Amino acid sequence: MSKCENDKILNRQIVNVLREYVLIFLALCPFALMVNWVFVPHNVVGGGLTGICSIIYYATQGLFPSVFPHYGGALPIWLTTLVINIILLTIAAFTVGWRFCIRTVFGVFAVAFWYRIIPIRTEALIEDPLVGCIVAGALFGLSLGVVMLNNGSSGGTDIIAMIVNKYRDISLGKVMVICDFVIILSSWFLPVPEAFADRVTDVTDFKLKRIMCGLCMTVSYTAALDWFISRFRQSVQFFIFSSKSAEIATAINNTVNRGVTVLEGKGWYSKHPMEVVTVLARKHESQMILHLIQSIDPNAFVSYANVSGVFGRGFDVIKK
Repeated sequence: MSKCENDKILNRQIVNVLREYVLIFLALCPFALMVNWVFVPHNVVGGGLTGICSIIYYATQGLFPSVFPHYGGALPIWLTTLVINIILLTIAAFTVGWRFCIRTVFGVFAVAFWYRIIPIRTEALIEDPLVGCIVAGALFGLSLGVVMLNNGSSGGTDIIAMIVNKYRDISLGKVMVICDFVIILSSWFLPVPEAFADRVTDVTDFKLKRIMCGLCMTVSYTAALDWFISRFRQSVQFFIFSSKSAEIATAINNTVNRGVTVLEGKGWYSKHPMEVVTVLARKHESQMILHLIQSIDPNAFVSYANVSGVFGRGFDVIKK
């Protein structure tokens, strides 16, 4: 491979990495927006580190009036998010490995930044708490999905899950579900905030509704996250039979940025040799590939099908 080609590949990799960091940063904006504009105004506790930081925020109201006057004297979510994540990342660096921490550090500072600059609303963006938690939970999950698809992380309980999984044969999903339920149920011990005192007639009823809203939010964001990840991680396999296989392979390689393999074939009826182009791509890239084929060779014979798992560069990573 020539130096020019190596430089092109390196430049493309740099651009892809920068694009991923930009998308992670932007995706964490609606993530923080839903917390400060829906969950906190409704006094709801969700799962993950966001839930832990929300509990600390609610529990410390009025304790630091001179230090954090803009947050009602409470420890702000952006600060507790930053401090707890730094502690968890320090532990993870010595247990899981520093490679896991690099992008997580960026995600942690990005989400803390958005928490800091987005003001907390006194009145929730969506008035009904249950509807608000379901809708905001879905957007929360979609934002997290963009982060994860770009190999990022906002820190929190996924760091805890990685550490636990390192030493115990417990799946990451189970650890995160257990953490979420413990965090949400612990909101029972929070007092009724002063802002809600004149509206609450039954304290037990208020606490139960807060827990139910937190659980609904968790179910909503988990469903949205799973749908989004499966939608964009679903892969397809193409077999393209064409007399212009070289042009098609080059176009897919340069335009879609996917690796292409050309197989030597032979038409059994005609006994003529033929090259078969095979490509593995993401589901959302399939229309682009079909348009390329159509523009180069309208008479090409094309077959493509969904595949259940693709591992390797540009796709999923085989877990150790």
